[in-house]
Amino acid sequence: MATSLLLLTDFFQAAGRALAYATNLAEPLQARLVLLHVRRDSVLDPEMFSGQLSNLSREAIALALQSVTRQLRVPVVAEVGHGRVAFAVADAISRHQPALVVLGRPDYSATPDALVQTTSLDILRASPYPMLVVPHHVESSSPPRRLLLALDGEAFDLGQHAGPVGELLAALQAQITVVHVRDAEGAAPGPEAALLASLGPDLPVTDIRVVSGVDPAEGILRAARPAEYDAVVLIARRRSFLGNLFHRSVTARVLLHSEVPVLVLPAQ
Repeated sequence: MATSLLLLTDFFQAAGRALAYATNLAEPLQARLVLLHVRRDSVLDPEMFSGQLSNLSREAIALALQSVTRQLRVPVVAEVGHGRVAFAVADAISRHQPALVVLGRPDYSATPDALVQTTSLDILRASPYPMLVVPHHVESSSPPRRLLLALDGEAFDLGQHAGPVGELLAALQAQITVVHVRDAEGAAPGPEAALLASLGPDLPVTDIRVVSGVDPAEGILRAARPAEYDAVVLIARRRSFLGNLFHRSVTARVLLHSEVPVLVLPAQ
């Protein structure tokens, strides 16, 4: 099966920025885009009656998808799902087996973390899968070349996703900086070679940094400066997105506040 990237779109600004980023990723991967719009018409959707959902007709959705796909310079397939986003994404994943799920992050700056209902959380809970979250303000004109890989010193296993993720990182030919971030009580970083083996051989690691004595999420956010990096890569353990206090986890806080796109790799 040809490589594909599954992109969620609601036709708002954040989705448009994610589409541009995904297009620039698709070219070096020689991948096609699967453009998925979900009509959130389930009565169980928490935002159904809040006025936060677009209420486009089927005809308007078809026209919008047609308009978007006409402008793309990579192969694309457009689909419309229904109901809860996480379930529609899980269905699309099962059929297309994409290398990544890509989505935009709206502007949450005026909303406390504890009140944010994130689509990324729902997807990670329903079907943990490699995911790229692109902030609403990020403009992309080329593939990401400078990656910051955040490790916590613990071993990890990406399972079935290890091969595709390794191929993606190799295809990007990006320079990778590894950063270990730990608080005052954190364990010392493990051997980098052993940790990085889960991402494939011969990763182009150009630098290794250790940041100690700070909150891990804050340390990653400080390190992932747009002037130095195009994206940050996180290894997300199940405890990071299955708990009720998701907004307190390192993964969630970086997802909500990073100034650069975040590639989340769920570990088994």
